Amino acid sequence: MNPLGARPRIGLALGSGSARGWAHLGVIEALARESVKPDIICGCSIGAFVGAAAAAGDLERLKSWVGSLKWNNVVSLMDISLRSGLIRGDRLMEFFERNFADREFSALDTPFACVATDLRNGREVWLREGSVSAAVRASIALPGLLTPVVHEGRLLVDGGLVNPVPVSLCRAMGADIVIAVDLGSDLVGKTRKPAKADEAETDEPGWAERFFSRLGIGGRELEPVAPDNDLPSLLNVMSTSINIMQVRMARSRLAGEPADVLITPRLGQLGPLDYHRGAEAIAEGEVAVEHSMHTIRYALEL
Repeated sequence: MNPLGARPRIGLALGSGSARGWAHLGVIEALARESVKPDIICGCSIGAFVGAAAAAGDLERLKSWVGSLKWNNVVSLMDISLRSGLIRGDRLMEFFERNFADREFSALDTPFACVATDLRNGREVWLREGSVSAAVRASIALPGLLTPVVHEGRLLVDGGLVNPVPVSLCRAMGADIVIAVDLGSDLVGKTRKPAKADEAETDEPGWAERFFSRLGIGGRELEPVAPDNDLPSLLNVMSTSINIMQVRMARSRLAGEPADVLITPRLGQLGPLDYHRGAEAIAEGEVAVEHSMHTIRYALEL
């Protein structure tokens, strides 16, 4: 704890959530406009990806790249594996290293750490030393989608399995006040809306179908035949199941390790691979901060 009268150290805990994680960009920018600058940044999964760029001072470059993404760009980063995961992730991390945070933790502008999960024993792993890009790659290794990572003798996967919103890590890093961003507050029990109002009336393929087409498999052909034709695709079943698991885990962890301020962007309209819809996610992040500013100011005054 800081000495009496000193400014409290602010920790920012960025949660997991696949493509919904671009909302973190909007959150960080909106906080900066209110002169709220984190002294510590911790991230899980996509929160680790954005958090590393923010800690390295590369946030504007990341936002520019996210704003330029089209679906074809997203597909080009997919190096299909079908062994331990659908995507190896090498192309994504090569791009990350070239453009954002190819450095050691000790060289970052802001103290940063991220969370991964040891696949062999289920333990939570805090990554705070060595290569930032290697740590981020481990933290984003969503089971079934990205292949696991061997890191310092451990087989690591996505930290969202054990700590989707790493408030506890922020506390351990020395934060007096933790502002946390939970990307899954409205995912369970909601029907995802299409990107455009009229998209549901067209034959525009969804993200799962486009992903399967990348594998050379017809997404529509994989849809089970049902009388009402409303059964989801394989990837939709998998992603929804992971959403449920992470939402329940986040609620449990946040109940036992509450943040001082919890920011909850409304992102149920976005699919897990909708990385090309960054503008929508960023806007939701900004709106969520606006709704939370009274609570943030109150926490900082205390």
